This record gives sequence, C-alpha cells and structure tokens, in this order.
Amino acid sequence: MLQTRFRIALLLLVLAFRCVAQQETQSKGCVCGYPGIPGDPGNNGMPGRDGRPPGPQGEKGETGDMGFPGNKGNIGYRGDRGARGEKGDRGEKGDEIVVSKSAFSVGLSAQTKLPAANAPIRFDKIIYNEQNHYDPQTGRFTCSAAGAYFFTYHITVFSRNVKVALVKNGAKIIHTTDNYQGSEDQAAGGAVLHLGIGDKVWLQVVGGEPFNGLFADEDDDTTFSGFLIFEWEGKTQF
Repeated sequence: MLQTRFRIALLLLVLAFRCVAQQETQSKGCVCGYPGIPGDPGNNGMPGRDGRPPGPQGEKGETGDMGFPGNKGNIGYRGDRGARGEKGDRGEKGDEIVVSKSAFSVGLSAQTKLPAANAPIRFDKIIYNEQNHYDPQTGRFTCSAAGAYFFTYHITVFSRNVKVALVKNGAKIIHTTDNYQGSEDQAAGGAVLHLGIGDKVWLQVVGGEPFNGLFADEDDDTTFSGFLIFEWEGKTQF
C-alpha cells in the first residue's frame, strides 16, 4: 500500500514538472520538434474593385534642342522600274505659227536693156514673184515683213560701161562698176539689208547714160533678186 502511494506521488510530480516546462517553453516562443508537412494552397480570393481612372493629361512640355545630324546612310539599291503610266489627255491646240514669206527674181528683156540712168531699173522679165512684193511697173521691192533680207544682181555688160547702185529708200548702199572692153563682160553684187515694213529697195544706173550698158537677149541675162532670210518679231523699223 505504501509502495502504491509512492508511485502515484512520483507520477503526479513528473506530470507537474512537465506542465511547468511546457509553460516556460511557450512563453519563450520556442517551438520544439520537426516542421510539419506544408498544407494545401488556399482558395483564390474575390476579385478586387477597379482602380481609379487616370488623371488628366499634363501640359505639353517645351521643345528640346535639336540634336546633332546623324551620319549619312549608305546609298540604297536601285529600285525596280515602275510600270508605264497611262497616256495623258491630249493638250489644247497651240497658237498657229505664221511664217512670213517674201522673195522675187526678175530680169531685163531685149525691150528693157540699156535702161535709163538715175531711176529704178524696171525689170520686166518675171522669174519668181509669188508674193508680188516686187512691182515691175516701178522697179521697186516693198518690204511686207520686218527682217533681214539678201539682195543680189548679175549684170551682162555690152557696148557701154556699167555703174549701178543698190538703193534703199533713196540711199545708195553699194556700187558696182565695170568698164566695157569690146566684148561681153559680167559683173555682180549683193548685200544683206535690215528692212522694216514699207521700206523699198531697187537697182539703178548712176553716172548717166555712158554707164547704162546693162544687156539682155536670148542668150544673155541681167537679173535682180532678193528674199527674206529671217523675220524680226515685233519690229517694224531698225
């Protein structure tokens, strides 16, 4: 009986000591033993509320300084030739270009050889006078288009000396002289003249009848010719 009581008292003492040890351990935050197995993940929580809307846009900042130019890149490959474009619309008709024409070529006949001196020589043999700018009644050529003209004459000299002048509006421009030597001779002359509309040009004997030996027959000719080289636009006088 006494032994039984002793065992019970000893057991109570061990239990009381163990309880005191557990309380001291919990107060000190010490965990005894090995970590346990991790638990299963918890369920997802409820979605949160939408955040606040973004604030107003701020004011535009000042333009920054221009940067330094970059290095020049390499030339690219030449591209393929593009397709041919469509034919464009026909343009409007331009102004018609009017080209002035003026030319003549005349000669003496057997009836008009040895012409009078100091007056226009009346060449009555018409070789060409399509525009009728030369008047065989007066022996004068009248300019109808301002421009540069070329005049030339070829003379057969017979029985008398020859001295002729190319005349423009009464002013002698060039002279040609040939002395008769007892047989037929030839003489010629020519010049380029600036003419305005209405200017007149002719050939005449100067020095009197002793110098009017201009001859013409079936085999010999004395001729006078002229034509427009080019026109001067917008000009009537030089």
